[in-house]
Amino acid sequence: MRETLVLNASFEPLATVTSRRAVVLVLQDKAVVEQAHPRLRVRASAVELPLPRVIRLCRYVRVPFRRQAPWSRRGVLVRDRHRCAYCGRRATTVDHLVPRSRGGGDTWLNTVAACAADNHRKADRTPEQAGMTLLSKPFEPTPADALLLALGAGRQDELPLGEPLLP
Repeated sequence: MRETLVLNASFEPLATVTSRRAVVLVLQDKAVVEQAHPRLRVRASAVELPLPRVIRLCRYVRVPFRRQAPWSRRGVLVRDRHRCAYCGRRATTVDHLVPRSRGGGDTWLNTVAACAADNHRKADRTPEQAGMTLLSKPFEPTPADALLLALGAGRQDELPLGEPLLP
């Protein structure tokens, strides 16, 4: 199912919702469509509207300040664009630079996306011990960056609105 980016009334990204939920918010006049899929439309007996890609809430919603994006395996794969940090092939697993058995934790800076072969080859060692080099350095995305990466808007020409958040 497609996901839709939800913006606050101040245009800051809040969350992603299903397209179905986005349509409901628009029909209840709680949100307006800021960007729609070019050829997809939602039709009912009395209404027809474009399938929303980005919606903006009509009223401002106060959200607690979040300093960092929560870590998740899916988040690491999305951050690294499903590319292995060691060879560049398609990544399906998450590798800990400092293995968990040696005190390494589930953090943004200690994990990278890896293909199964490289993850197995590295095993319970650090990349230096295994003689492997990283193609890219892990980084900690901001909550807004993590949200946009999850939607696939990693390139500037794909960002829905406003100034680019990603390099």
